[in-house]
Amino acid sequence: MAVSVLPQMKQAPASNPVERLMAATAADMARVNDLILQRAQSHVDMVPELARYLIDSGGKRLRPMLTVAAAILFGGGKGHAVNFAAAVEFMHNATLLHDDVVDDSDMRRGKPAARMVWGNKASILVGDFLLGQAFMMMVETGDIDALGVLSAASAVMAEGEVFQLAKTGDLDTSAADYAEVIRAKTAVLFEAACKVGAMSGGADQAGCAALALYGLELGNAFQLVDDALDYGGEAGTLGKNVGDDLREGKMTLPVILALQSASESERAIIASALGKPDASDLEVHQVVAIFNRYDTLKRTLDKAREHARSAIDALSGLPDSEMKTILAEVVEHSVGRAS
Repeated sequence: MAVSVLPQMKQAPASNPVERLMAATAADMARVNDLILQRAQSHVDMVPELARYLIDSGGKRLRPMLTVAAAILFGGGKGHAVNFAAAVEFMHNATLLHDDVVDDSDMRRGKPAARMVWGNKASILVGDFLLGQAFMMMVETGDIDALGVLSAASAVMAEGEVFQLAKTGDLDTSAADYAEVIRAKTAVLFEAACKVGAMSGGADQAGCAALALYGLELGNAFQLVDDALDYGGEAGTLGKNVGDDLREGKMTLPVILALQSASESERAIIASALGKPDASDLEVHQVVAIFNRYDTLKRTLDKAREHARSAIDALSGLPDSEMKTILAEVVEHSVGRAS
C-alpha cells in the first residue's frame, strides 16, 4: 500500500483545504477540464449549449478532484485517472440535470436551473448524453474493473433517487431510510470516485478499500451538512432557495428527527408545509422554529461529524504524506461549512 510523496506545492499559507486540493491536482485537473469540454461537444447545438451552461456554472468539481487526488496519493498505476475523473463529473452533472426535473427546481448553483432555460425534455436528454459520454470514457481505458465500479455506482444512484421519490412526503420515513437514500444518491459516487482513482494510481486491495471508505463517509457527511444547511444556510451560499427541501417534500434527517419529537400540533405544522411548493417563508420559519426547539439541525450536524471522523479514520492505515493530510482536512472543511 505504498503512497507517493507529493511534490512541494506552491500555495498561500492561509488557503483552505479545498484550495490546497485544487493546487495539488491542478495539472491533472487541467487535462480533466479539457477532456470535459471536448466530450461535451456535439453537432446538435443544444447539447453543448446546455451542457456547458451547467458545467461552467461554478461547481468546484470536488468529485473528480478526489479521483485525481487518490491517483496521486498512490503515485503509479495505469494513468487512467483523467478519464475516470471526467466520467465522474459527467455522471454527477447528468444526475443534477435529472434531479432538477424530478424536483421541479428553479435554481442550481445560484442561477436558473437548465430546465428553466431549455425545458424539462432537453434537460433529461442532455443528461442522458452526458451519461453516455461518461461510459464511453470509461470503456476507452480498457479497465473493466474500474468500469464495473462506476457502472455499479450509476445503478445505485438511480435506485437512491427512486427510493427518495417513493419516500417523498412520507411521515413514517425512518432515519434508517434516510441513511440509505443519502448513501445511494450521494455517497456512492464519492465512494466510486475515490476508489477508481486509487485503482488508477496502482493501489493494492487494502488501499482501494481505504479510499472507497473515505469517499463513502465523506459523501454521507457532505449530504448531511447540505440537508441541514437547507434550513440554516443562506440562499446565496446554497445556490438554491432556503427551505426548498421542505417544499419538495424531501424527508431529510432534520424533518425525521423533528417528527419523532414533536407534539401533535407541531407535527401538523410540519405536515402542512411538507411538499407544498408555494409554502411561504413564514411557514418555513415556523418549521425551522420547531427544528430549533428539538435541536434537529444540531443533531443532523452531529451525525455528519460522526461520518467525517469515520472518513478520516479510513486514511489512518496509509503512510503519512502531504496528500493524505489534505484529504483529511477536506473532510473537516466540508463539515465546517455549517459553522
